Amino acid sequence: MTIGTEHEYSINDAHFTALPVSDQIIKAICGSFESEISFGETKLGKELQKTVLEFLPRVPAPGPAALEAMLMAGIRKFYHIFPGQYHLLGLGMHPTLTLDRTAVWDHDEGEYYECYDRLFNIRQHGWLNIQALQINLSYAGEKDLLMQYNRIRTLLPYLIALTASSPMVEGILTGKMDNRLIYYRENQKVIPAICNGIIPARLRSVAEYRTAQEQVFSELRARDADILCEEWLNSCGLIIRFSRECLEIKAPDEQECIRSDMAVASLVTSLLRCPTLPVETDQDALLALTETAIEKGTAGLRPELEALYRSAWQKATAEERQYLPVIESRIKKGSLAEQMAERYRKEQAIEPILADMAHCLRANVPYGME
Repeated sequence: MTIGTEHEYSINDAHFTALPVSDQIIKAICGSFESEISFGETKLGKELQKTVLEFLPRVPAPGPAALEAMLMAGIRKFYHIFPGQYHLLGLGMHPTLTLDRTAVWDHDEGEYYECYDRLFNIRQHGWLNIQALQINLSYAGEKDLLMQYNRIRTLLPYLIALTASSPMVEGILTGKMDNRLIYYRENQKVIPAICNGIIPARLRSVAEYRTAQEQVFSELRARDADILCEEWLNSCGLIIRFSRECLEIKAPDEQECIRSDMAVASLVTSLLRCPTLPVETDQDALLALTETAIEKGTAGLRPELEALYRSAWQKATAEERQYLPVIESRIKKGSLAEQMAERYRKEQAIEPILADMAHCLRANVPYGME
């Protein structure tokens, strides 16, 4: 199995006001407005919103250590080119961004965005203020694909709880720990099957997946949206990328640093080796657990997470065990969202918290484990 990850970071000034300048940054590096460019050991890409840049490895890696090294080389290169000019920030949403302070990428692929806007209205937080950690895992044939798919779907509520990092919207604590997913699962509600409540149903065959995909495509064609009939349209928390021969986990919020992201990936890969998992498999139960995870983070699922951690540790490689203590810390201390919310209630100031989060990314040190 090889692994790849995709990381979305907001671009900020020194006071952590988000800046819609991703196009200007890419042009400053390569001389033109490109959607994706080679950037040392990584690739640097645009997102729908100009306030966000995406970092991803140039090639998949055999394990988290090599992946971490590639990604951190990209982060360091960015700060070498732009010393003190911009501050990158992880998290599932920018905590203070208002929609009037962002903008849509307007240099290419405009036909896709125009179609999305016509169908779903992209001028909302579910489009212009979301930052995900995406984990791509290779598969070896249909049997392996189905095994991984059906196991990962049962892990999604727990991954959501562990990675919740979006407790604040437009500077206000909402009382929920994962606001990104609240917006995300509603952003294409005109065609509910595109997101399907985040948690996909158990899959019996690849043919079954393709049939469901074609049903969505048929609805899009009826709405004169043929251009969106691509495998990446699926917005469930777990999808199949046939073109890459991998599964793509889309549910987690982006974390504060690469090492924390690698910990999440290590948890998944180690749990996939377990012969059985101490988790629910019923669809309704998984959806109920997802609601708990979105609302409470790790606090609502702590005993279950502790059991999963024990299983993961038993099957983890020596390399993965270097990262899993980050997961143990989140289970004990709370997800980033829980820790941020607790600190904000005490200090009533968000900028120092965001400064610490930005430092975590640049230094690659998990928050709360400095």
